[in-house]
Amino acid sequence: MAVAHPGPVDRDLGLDDLIVIAGAGGFIAGALVRHFSDLGFRRIRAVDRKPVGEWYQRVPGVECLCLDLREQANAVRAVEDATEVYNLAADMGGMGFIERFRVECLRSVLINTHLIDAAWQAGARRYFYSSSACAYNTDLQQDADVTALKESDAYPAMAERGYGWEKLISEMFCQEYTAERGFETHIARFHNVYGPFGTWFGGREKAPAAMSRKVLEAVESGDLSIEIWGDGSQTRSFCYIDDCIAGIDAIMHCPKLIATPINLGSSELVSINELVSIVEEIAGVTLDRRYDLDAPKGVAGRNSDNTFIRQVLGWEPSTPLRDGMRVTYDWIASQMADRKAGKRIVEERW
Repeated sequence: MAVAHPGPVDRDLGLDDLIVIAGAGGFIAGALVRHFSDLGFRRIRAVDRKPVGEWYQRVPGVECLCLDLREQANAVRAVEDATEVYNLAADMGGMGFIERFRVECLRSVLINTHLIDAAWQAGARRYFYSSSACAYNTDLQQDADVTALKESDAYPAMAERGYGWEKLISEMFCQEYTAERGFETHIARFHNVYGPFGTWFGGREKAPAAMSRKVLEAVESGDLSIEIWGDGSQTRSFCYIDDCIAGIDAIMHCPKLIATPINLGSSELVSINELVSIVEEIAGVTLDRRYDLDAPKGVAGRNSDNTFIRQVLGWEPSTPLRDGMRVTYDWIASQMADRKAGKRIVEERW
C-alpha cells in the first residue's frame, strides 16, 4: 500500500552515528527501528524492558538491550554514545488498560525523567518524545461531534487521568531542557496509531485491532455477533503506522519544531460504529451488535487538527482508514492462523 511521505528530510546524521530507540520491543518503536535500518543507518540501539524474545519485531544487525528505563542506571547505559534518542517507551495500551492502570501509566514519567537527563549528559544531539492526544483538555472532548483539537488546546490543562497527565508533564520536561539547557527536543502527540505488528489481543489492544479480532472470531465461531464498548457513538481518528513513522522522522529533523508539541494523527473522524462497519465490509459479514454501556469508553470525541503540521511540513497523515484497516485486518487474520497452528505471535498482556 502506497503511503504519502513528507518531502526530503535533512537529518544531518551520518550512517554510523548511533540512534537509540526506547520502547523498541513494542509496536511503533519497533517499526521505527526498521525504518532507520531500511534507510541504511548502521548503528541502531533498540531498548525495551521485555525480554528480546518477546519483542514484536527484531531487525537484523540492530543492537538489542533488555533494560527497564524506569531505573536511572539503565537509562544511562541505554544512551551511551548516542547521537539521537527516541523515547517511545511507556506502560500503555487501549482504553481498557489506561483507565484501569493509572498508577502504572503515571510511573512512565520515570522513563522520560531519567532518559532525557541521561541523553543530555551523554551529549546527544537530539531527543524525541512520543506524547499523546490524551494530553488534551478533556472538557473539550465531551461531544461525539467534536471540534478537532489544535496544539494549544492542551491548556488550560485537564488531561486524561493517569496516562494523559504523565504525557503532559513529560512534554514540559522536554521544553525546559531546551529552554534551560539548550538540548534540542522534539514532541509529537500521537492520535490512535494502528497497523500490522501491533497488539491485537490480551487487553492492551486499541479499537482498530480489537474490532478486527472480534470480527474474525465471530466469523470463525459462527456466532455472528460483536460486543462494543459504550454505545458506539464515540468518535476518533486513527493514524496508520507508516504515516506515523514518516511523521516522527520529519518532526525530529525539523528546526521549526524544537520543543514544540505537534499533532501526529489523521483528521478522518469516524464513530466506533462506523469503524465496526468498515471491518464488517472488509470481512464480508454483518454482525449483531451488543453494547456494553459499563465498559471503558474514554472521551466522547477526539480528532486531530492538522493545520499546524500542514503549515510546517507541508504534509499530514493521509492513509484512508479503509485502506489501513484492510492491511491490519489481513495481518491479524494471519496472526490468528499462526496461533491456531502453534506458531509464535505478537502478544501483550496486562
